[in-house]
Amino acid sequence: MKNLLLIITLFVVGCGNEYEIILDSDYSPLLEEISLNPNKDVYFGDTHVHTGYSFDAFLLGTNLDPQASYEYAQGKKVYNAIGEELQIARPLDFLAVTDHAIFLGVMKEWAADNPKFNAEHFLKYKGINSNKDNYTTIKAAERIKLFRETFRDDVTRRGSLFDIVKAYIFDYVPFASSGYDHETHLESWEETVMAANRNYKPGQFTTFIGYEWTTGTQEPETASYHRNVIFNSYIAPVRPFSRFDSSYPEDLWDWMDNLRNKGIDSIAILHNSNGSNGNAFPNTYTDGRPIDQDYSSQRMRNEPIIEIAQQKGQSETHPKLSPNDPWASYAILNTRKGNIQLYSSPSGSYAREALQKGLALKKENRGNPYKFGFIGSSDVHNAAPSFEENNNTGATPLQNNNIAYRSSVPIDTEVARQLDEDTVFLEDERYFLSKRNAQMSSSALAAVWAEANTREHIFDGMKKRETYATSGPRIKLRFFAGKNFLNPDEEDEITYLYKNAVPMGSSLNLVAGKPTFYVWALRDEMSQPLQRIQIVKGWYDDSYKKEIVERVFDIACSDGLSPNEETGLCPDNGAVVNIDDCTTSENLGASELKVIWRDDDFDANVDTFYYVRVLENPSCRWSTWDAIRNGSAPRPDVPTIIQERAWSSPIWVEQS
Repeated sequence: MKNLLLIITLFVVGCGNEYEIILDSDYSPLLEEISLNPNKDVYFGDTHVHTGYSFDAFLLGTNLDPQASYEYAQGKKVYNAIGEELQIARPLDFLAVTDHAIFLGVMKEWAADNPKFNAEHFLKYKGINSNKDNYTTIKAAERIKLFRETFRDDVTRRGSLFDIVKAYIFDYVPFASSGYDHETHLESWEETVMAANRNYKPGQFTTFIGYEWTTGTQEPETASYHRNVIFNSYIAPVRPFSRFDSSYPEDLWDWMDNLRNKGIDSIAILHNSNGSNGNAFPNTYTDGRPIDQDYSSQRMRNEPIIEIAQQKGQSETHPKLSPNDPWASYAILNTRKGNIQLYSSPSGSYAREALQKGLALKKENRGNPYKFGFIGSSDVHNAAPSFEENNNTGATPLQNNNIAYRSSVPIDTEVARQLDEDTVFLEDERYFLSKRNAQMSSSALAAVWAEANTREHIFDGMKKRETYATSGPRIKLRFFAGKNFLNPDEEDEITYLYKNAVPMGSSLNLVAGKPTFYVWALRDEMSQPLQRIQIVKGWYDDSYKKEIVERVFDIACSDGLSPNEETGLCPDNGAVVNIDDCTTSENLGASELKVIWRDDDFDANVDTFYYVRVLENPSCRWSTWDAIRNGSAPRPDVPTIIQERAWSSPIWVEQS
């Protein structure tokens, strides 16, 4: 017993305080002066990329590490576990690798020749990513079961008595697991930090230290509401705060507040609210207490933006929440994140409803916890995101190597017979794998207006919510609001707007008059022309009705068209897609759309939000491109065409 106590004492002394700040000694900030643009430029990037350090990405075949991901984002070629070349079509302006904090980096030790993990139940993981034969359709199905079923059992296997005592002393659950290696976890986090700093090139390419805080509700009503935590510095805590520390977002925010008091600022970016089963935007604290001013202030201090679109669908709105919005059905994924066998309730899961709910809570003097801006990102699990529908490489190496595994094309009948009945689906007399993979989007993209391409300025743009999301194309989008403003001829338009109006993500205080909006959109020349600019307006009716209200209408149309006075929508411009070869209509749509629009129906007594949605002409969905290249007809139960789009952060027009 004395020896055991001595060992524990030495461990306590050696472990130290893991929440102290560490400095990456290999990093020296570049001191040369960066040229600033007071009118700001837009920078495109991704704040949600997983590498082989994430347990799920590793189990699904990813060997690439954070360094490889940053190289890829800068335009360099990288090679996945089966030797396939991956290269982005256009380099990004910024990137954050955000691997899961839980068991960060540990899976590679399960697969390696590590004596600590030589128990029989670890043998099935040995060399899992070092053999090309492990990437077939049959093996892919086995990997999914390994990830969704077996892995959980192996993670929760208890270690030795010493491990259990250690977990109790430090109040840190992983220590009790036979599958956890704390040294590997810390080393992997240190490499994540160093890779971000190593690749940061102020003025050219910005990197952010980051990770994903993964959590969810209890079984059987499992649903997840994860966050990506992004730091604005080249220093970081010794280890990331994970669900093993707490599964309550309020505790994550407390940790972030404490770090902020020590000089490390960060933001948390909620993602996949669409799969949260209503848990993303609640009316209460996690413990059931009603939301109050303190909750609202803390949430907005730590979560100024959310991820509104990514591979697992969009989180803007749902047809059940917005039945009068003809475009609400875009990129819907109805299953829960964390439990894909169950349906996810739309209410409490989508951004537009949350924005409306925030206005209602404010009216009840509980603050507005949902005054957030928008970004998009990829959530790829292969370290190498692609953003073009005609160049979708999938989310994992399994999908890179095997087009059938993306579920967009039929699989061989003989292969289908070897798979479980719940894995294979018969559609149009052909066998396909799970529809969920085919329902996923190609990607999404984050856009930030900033004075320079640096951590400081892009992070500042995110905190100020001067951000927007696109479904993948690099559409440029400006959105300002003011009171009956006009642009004088003697001053630059954007200079004038920054002086006399407020940009996306801001609040406009207006006690009288009507708000006027400036919207400008420029197409991505590598994508389709623009078809229309829309305004989404939302407010809370505080009369006896006590209801949230929304309207969607077009404010700019392409091809010389004008919005219909009754419907408020543009006529269709006639653009079509030939799904036989994905050719699109020529000479239709606009390269640029710009409009100044006033809301004559605005009620100065009602707080209101507005955001912009820009739609391109229709084009082929990635699954249709897959079918054409495969020489098969498109899968009948997924859309063949889409309209790529951009969503601006809202502007709130309010009295105070």
